[in-house]
Amino acid sequence: MRILVTGGAGFIGSHLIDRLMLEGHEVVCLDNFYTGHKRNVLKWLDHPYFELIRHDITEPIRLEVDQIYHLACPASPVHYQYNPVKTIKTNVIGTLNMLGLAKRVKARFLLASTSEVYGDPEIHPQPEEYRGNVNTIGIRSCYDEGKRVAETLAFDYHRQNNVDIRVARIFNTYGPRMQENDGRVVSNFIVQALQGIPLTVYGDGSQTRSFCYVSDLVDGLMRLMNGDHLGPVNLGNPGEYTILELAQVIQAMVNPEVQVRFKPLPQDDPKRRQPDITRAREWLGWEPTVPLKDGLERTIADFQSRLSSADATPTDRVNSY
Repeated sequence: MRILVTGGAGFIGSHLIDRLMLEGHEVVCLDNFYTGHKRNVLKWLDHPYFELIRHDITEPIRLEVDQIYHLACPASPVHYQYNPVKTIKTNVIGTLNMLGLAKRVKARFLLASTSEVYGDPEIHPQPEEYRGNVNTIGIRSCYDEGKRVAETLAFDYHRQNNVDIRVARIFNTYGPRMQENDGRVVSNFIVQALQGIPLTVYGDGSQTRSFCYVSDLVDGLMRLMNGDHLGPVNLGNPGEYTILELAQVIQAMVNPEVQVRFKPLPQDDPKRRQPDITRAREWLGWEPTVPLKDGLERTIADFQSRLSSADATPTDRVNSY
């Protein structure tokens, strides 16, 4: 098939492209390189089945494709809060443009939505039926509400125009190619530990998250795209860890001498986040297979190689918990 991946030069997008290329598909990677990097898709640049287009999805584009994986949007607070108006435009206008493209060329469309649609959840773990607890005027709302509107658009295009849609709600994902300065908790802790800087824990570290290795997530996305269910479907690892536990695991693996430093909790930071993946198990036959420690070992090795070859500045900004 000819497959479009928006945000294809990003962390998750580039891993998805690797899988699609290895399966013999023709892949078009669309990215404006706001948070993506050409190095993530460098190995495919000379491949006859690969095409890289620098493009911002808030502007329309005409392409002929069979499937669209719509991943384009900055996903960490450091990046999506830097230009919140641009973030919500990407989620709303960008999604409109991609759904319009899917309608015109009759392509199947997969929206990479997010667990952030649940906000600071009052139900634990979070099933897809839960409608969320989101602050519509908070500093995270450009992303949270943007993705909620994107889901609305996808289902309205399906109902009104018969567009073939799939909706994935992605929970915390980690792995090689995460950005060093994206402010997310896994990358923050690894970079800080490697550079001997105290690990920054916000609040008392009792807030929980679930961490899914990127190869597991890509497998889930592809199963959803090629299956029979529209979604939404939670894709994440149901293993729940406190932030302090994660800090201590990375501390032990990278640098036991490094200290842990506590700072005030950011606004609207969810206290608990864990996916109910019953639907994914039943509909897709999917569940994560990579244990946290194995995934962290691969991620740490990737960061070590990058930090040794470049001067990366550690982030001390708000973590994307």
